[in-house]
Amino acid sequence: MIKIKRKSLIILVFSVILASCSQPSIFSEYKSVDVKGWDKDSSCVFDVSIENATTVYDVFINVRNVGEYPHQNLWLFIQKTAPDSTISNDTINFFLADNRGKWLGSGIGSVFEMPVLYQQKLKFDSPGKYEYKIFQGMRDSMLIGISDIGLRIEKTE
Repeated sequence: MIKIKRKSLIILVFSVILASCSQPSIFSEYKSVDVKGWDKDSSCVFDVSIENATTVYDVFINVRNVGEYPHQNLWLFIQKTAPDSTISNDTINFFLADNRGKWLGSGIGSVFEMPVLYQQKLKFDSPGKYEYKIFQGMRDSMLIGISDIGLRIEKTE
């Protein structure tokens, strides 16, 4: 009985330490991609409310793929619409696998997750609702092997 309480206390302390070390996420959401594939004309849309435009943020794109994904890299087109309707477009390319085909990131079973730092130390222009639309930018009109796209925004120092 004492060993169980001791283990529980150790797990609790360790959990508190881990929670205090992580940056506070102000937004974290995933969108599932159609199981048939990600059509080049389909987007994953995220609505983000920014309350404080003086705070500095890191923006991450999280990609979940399965082993059937046929490429080493992934091109994404990102469209951000600000509260004043200003639209900005960006393109990113990152690797999901190394040169030997080993998946990067972390994985459980046949699903792998790759977080990518998209924007570092970003200050939003004004408070309000920002819309992020993420499109696949690969040459495939129907991209297979991507299961989810996520957007995470964290406060940073």
